[in-house]
Amino acid sequence: MTSALTAPGPTTVDPTPAAPPVEQPRWVRPAVAVLLVATAALYVTDVAISGWGNDFYAMAVQAGTESWKAWFFGSLDPGNVVTVDKPPFSLWVMGLSGRIFGFSSWSLLVPDALAGVASVGLLYLAVRRLSGPGTGLLAGSALALTPVAALMFRFDNPDAFLVLLLVAGGYCVVRALERASTKWLLLAGVAIGFGFLDKMLQAFLVLPAFVLAYAVAAPTSLGRRLWQLLAAAGAVLVSAGWWVLAVALWPVADRPYISGSTNNSVLELAFGYNGLGRIFGQGHGGAGARPELPAGLDLPNRAGGGGGFRGFGGGTGLTRLFTEQFGGEASWLLPAALIGLVAGLWFTRRAPRTDRSRAALLLWGGWMVVSVVVFSYMSGIIHPYYTVALAPGVAATIGIAACELWRGRARFAPRAVLALMLATTAVWAFILLARTPEWQPWLRYAVLVLGALATAAVLFGVDSLRRAAPVVAVLGLVATLLGTASFTVVTAATAHTGGQPSSGPAGQRGGGGLRGGGFGGFGGTVESTVDLDRLLQATTTKWAAAQTGAMQSAGLALSSGKPVMAIGGFSGSDPAPTLAQFQQYVGAGEVHYFVAGGRGGFGGNRGTAGQITTWVEQNFPATTVGGTTVYDLTRK
Repeated sequence: MTSALTAPGPTTVDPTPAAPPVEQPRWVRPAVAVLLVATAALYVTDVAISGWGNDFYAMAVQAGTESWKAWFFGSLDPGNVVTVDKPPFSLWVMGLSGRIFGFSSWSLLVPDALAGVASVGLLYLAVRRLSGPGTGLLAGSALALTPVAALMFRFDNPDAFLVLLLVAGGYCVVRALERASTKWLLLAGVAIGFGFLDKMLQAFLVLPAFVLAYAVAAPTSLGRRLWQLLAAAGAVLVSAGWWVLAVALWPVADRPYISGSTNNSVLELAFGYNGLGRIFGQGHGGAGARPELPAGLDLPNRAGGGGGFRGFGGGTGLTRLFTEQFGGEASWLLPAALIGLVAGLWFTRRAPRTDRSRAALLLWGGWMVVSVVVFSYMSGIIHPYYTVALAPGVAATIGIAACELWRGRARFAPRAVLALMLATTAVWAFILLARTPEWQPWLRYAVLVLGALATAAVLFGVDSLRRAAPVVAVLGLVATLLGTASFTVVTAATAHTGGQPSSGPAGQRGGGGLRGGGFGGFGGTVESTVDLDRLLQATTTKWAAAQTGAMQSAGLALSSGKPVMAIGGFSGSDPAPTLAQFQQYVGAGEVHYFVAGGRGGFGGNRGTAGQITTWVEQNFPATTVGGTTVYDLTRK
């Protein structure tokens, strides 16, 4: 884009993009160090404020610290009855941390925070190689200061490691683009394959952009580009498929049930509940029925245009990511990034095929566009925090576009586009901040004023006040990042728990969920009482207790430190264990108590879970412990 934004004239471009020179300006290393240290301080400081975060995943990490089989499969308990409803990559990392440092909130959450620091660092390196260190620093800063990034990099959901693996894949594609390197393209495939082992098909959202950028801009023949891409697809298949194959070949009787699947299959889970079911809203795991909802959660039926699970993500459409539910998470810089992408592609329309600026825009801008479209039109379950996977694409795109437009500011057209990006960002930040009117009301007006000043300075003052260019640049950066940075800092300073965490000030309503918190009853757990904990801690059986649904049983396991069987998995709807299996466990004296009150968010007490509950109620004595009904399965 640089050549397109400078004065017109004949341009000679090296058809083989080379790596940036080894000698960088002296300010680069200190600036990168400041970026990484500040990011680490933001993400790691007081990370344990959120306790166990999402108790559902914390329960599985706890199990993995006690049983290697549970660690490998991602089981909810060390007895390996049923898995989480995701593959186990993130659980592997957190489980190893728990084994090394002891299982605690800190050992659980610090790996996610470090994944965030690594993601920022890798994004800097990737953007720098094609667009220079200044651009890389801006991109890394934009990612670090995205509210949903601060949310998920301090939380134990799989999303933190998904982002790290996707950014690693992007970095490898950039390295492959430099010299048409087969090795680096294969490594990109490996990163995406392991992304599949973290969050299944969501990892594949970046593949269209990766393929497009390499197919267009790699400095080699078309035939070689095609076979290299096929080889990379094979790398994706192998790196994702080894665990899938291991699970498929493992004797079913000797492994846990794959939660969320209808036939105990990882592939069915990937393409059903966690795949096409998320996109088209068909099938929701377990028995495949539409979920039974937690009390108070409004998820109307999908009917007509703009349907979808409104209680989670609102209606479908291109405006979804700008709604109250999604807007504050990752959209602060999205309008400007889209403007910059369109302008950048226009300015580079006559550039050589291997032009580095256009290749970077195709890579990161394609990542952004595909993610926007998919997240906007998903008709199945979608949570606002999913947009953390969009954040690197937005950050890199706006960094590349803004820096290239700034370099071409001598011409009016690039200057006008940059001014438009600044004005759009300021206005959109004002709107987002106005959605939390009681929190720092002065801030939105400061952003608006700074944005107006920066816009005017870029549009009219840069040519006449050349010596003031650094001041204008700093003013533009402050105006651009102040709104998103403020939300990011308050997000990092707030405790988040449950299955519906959202960014922003605590206690502020943001479209169906409590900002800064979790959604009680969905992904959260009912806290165990001291008396109940003591009862479970006194047991010596394989499972101290069993309860329907992991959303409640997780709280028992974490507070008591004892193995608890989550009947029916996450939602209580998985057929694991069956009634016959549970009766066998009880007959062998392996389960001491059955704790009533569990139901999970989706399954209720129907099906297998209902059969087990009925059998327990009819055959074992009940008592009340700390206000909870408990059945002693060792007595009749």
